Amino acid sequence: MVDPLTEAKSSNGGVTNPYHRTEHCDNMHGYRCDKEVGILGIDISKDHLVTSEGRVYENNKKGYEEILKVKLNTIVVEPTGAYSIKPCQYFKEKGIKILQVSPNILWKEKDLRGKKTDFYDAQKLINMANKAKEYNYNPLKELVTLYVFLKDLEVKYKNRVKRALFLVSDEEKISKEMLEEFSKGNFKIQLYNLEYTKIVLEEIEVLSKALLETSEKIKEVEKMIQSQSENHVLLTIPGIGKLSSGIIIGIVGDIKRFPNPESFVAYCGLDPIVERSGKATVSKGISKKGNKYLRSLFYFLAEMNYSRNPTLLEFYENHKEKLKGKKLYTALARKLARIVWSVWYNNKPYEPK
Repeated sequence: MVDPLTEAKSSNGGVTNPYHRTEHCDNMHGYRCDKEVGILGIDISKDHLVTSEGRVYENNKKGYEEILKVKLNTIVVEPTGAYSIKPCQYFKEKGIKILQVSPNILWKEKDLRGKKTDFYDAQKLINMANKAKEYNYNPLKELVTLYVFLKDLEVKYKNRVKRALFLVSDEEKISKEMLEEFSKGNFKIQLYNLEYTKIVLEEIEVLSKALLETSEKIKEVEKMIQSQSENHVLLTIPGIGKLSSGIIIGIVGDIKRFPNPESFVAYCGLDPIVERSGKATVSKGISKKGNKYLRSLFYFLAEMNYSRNPTLLEFYENHKEKLKGKKLYTALARKLARIVWSVWYNNKPYEPK
């Protein structure tokens, strides 16, 4: 057994008193902790990879190659966004099995001794290999991330053009034809001849070019997303097309990480907040703590397409007298999220009940 008072002190050059794991092996099932077989827990940050053996490597190709010198077949990590994708994909393509421990599981089983260092986090990861899931990169993720970024950029450009146009004109509506003319420096609208007019017109010209280019790129990315989501079971749900299903798949990744519809609804931020005090029950809307893009997408689909979906249409007819406006469409969005979970999780085509 290892002395619980021993704590490795990590640095860029390595550690002193390295922690050789021998306990907890009974929890590893088919995994082993010795260096000959090789299972390694790695705490990943932007710059460093801290291993359960107490070694510190750079989060780059040089560091990955040094880790590969150790005889290992399994690496256990905690997903840390973009910082973990590159090393996980690199090691996977080298034939190493990558297991990911959910941050929620890691938090629930935090060290009771209160230690919180990268080194001890790596140790906790290796002890929870039996609760981890194998890493699989979602090919739609980068496309959807790019799509969301471009849509946000498009909105910012549009708002900036509207602001600039207001400064020099009374024109309110902006069409694609107008933007094309603006991008060429042609302003066939009535303008105010003010001191700043020339500068603002130059700004509109630049912004119009950028907005048109962004809109075209969005169309290209939309086609790529649609091609990736063909023949998916989500397409059997009335009101969900190739683009919306592709976005959902790209954001969610593996639906199996949500064991029930309530957990998926919460991930979308559509779970209701209810406070109870005695006999009084007060509803305070939805949590909005989940993924804002999924929440907006489900709300949009519910508002625009509820009449095409028998389940949503029935829900609408039964609740339209009790719920009004946004409350009704939010409830429809929550219902749609549950339908998506059920169809996708069970991998069975949609059937109205």
